[in-house]
Amino acid sequence: MSKQLIDWGQRVQTQLASLNVKSLGRVGVLLGGRSGEREISLMSGNGVLEALITKGVDAHGFDTGLRSPTELAAEQFDRVFISLHGRYGEDGTIQGLLELLNLPYTGSGVLASALAIDKIATKQIWISNGLSTPDFEELSANSDWNRVVQKLGLPLIVKPAHEGSSLGLTKVKSVEELPAAYQLAASLDTKVIAETCIIGDELTCPLVGEGSTAEALPVIKIIPPQANYDFHNKYFSDETQYLCPTGLPDEVNERVQKLALAAYKALGCRTWGRADVMLDQKTGKPYLLEMNTSPGMTSHSLVPMAAKAAGLEYDDLVLWLLLQTMQQKEGANA
Repeated sequence: MSKQLIDWGQRVQTQLASLNVKSLGRVGVLLGGRSGEREISLMSGNGVLEALITKGVDAHGFDTGLRSPTELAAEQFDRVFISLHGRYGEDGTIQGLLELLNLPYTGSGVLASALAIDKIATKQIWISNGLSTPDFEELSANSDWNRVVQKLGLPLIVKPAHEGSSLGLTKVKSVEELPAAYQLAASLDTKVIAETCIIGDELTCPLVGEGSTAEALPVIKIIPPQANYDFHNKYFSDETQYLCPTGLPDEVNERVQKLALAAYKALGCRTWGRADVMLDQKTGKPYLLEMNTSPGMTSHSLVPMAAKAAGLEYDDLVLWLLLQTMQQKEGANA
């Protein structure tokens, strides 16, 4: 285990040791929602809810897909843990409502959440900051498919601009496959993006903190069956392998961490996040794919894996993330 990971784990344990869970008050766990990732959000949220209750927190589930978010005020929560993924939960909308209600919440704020969910806006910010990300183009029904291939090469990736968990994603290997790939993505989103497919190692890097105190946790290498990290292999397959440490040279891991941290800061993220990265097998150069501002908390999720490597059990990670909302409120009232 790296010294960096040990240090982070010890710091978290120290913070939790002095925490009186009663001071957290009545806590809402927002889960479910209305996005295409509802099923995963329910898995994440129920795990978080169980963890908080186990720790003695007065926690209650609130399914924003079944109840109106306007009912949140009547619940008289003191703070909320956001376990929503995708649109209407990870895109700044629920964050805006919580700001109006003066309710502290886990994760990034309105602007960072809205930017990170939009793959086009995210790429534009990263590019303006000199951060490497695959070449891309926004598609429409009238796109010149031959020109797109000429610009981005083959294979290329087509996906919705506002979805996660590989929903609607297609790896396109010929120009003839582009129209169908576009139609699939467009059935889920009004914006569709195509990007150069980087061939190499699939990596992810969890991030914690905010601004100058933000830090990157160790990189995780993902080895899915048939090199296909789709929805099933992300959340349900036991065949997908996760390596932490990655087995890559230290300088490579450090380069990925530095890139991920810069990406996190450029978007203005806070509390936690996870940057997905591809490592080009030919050049060894890392490329940013996307930033997750409300990472999964299922049995197959990656941030809990990194925390476990630091000696933090799932329940402790959840409690620490919720604890950050107390600091958030203190900062707002300062």
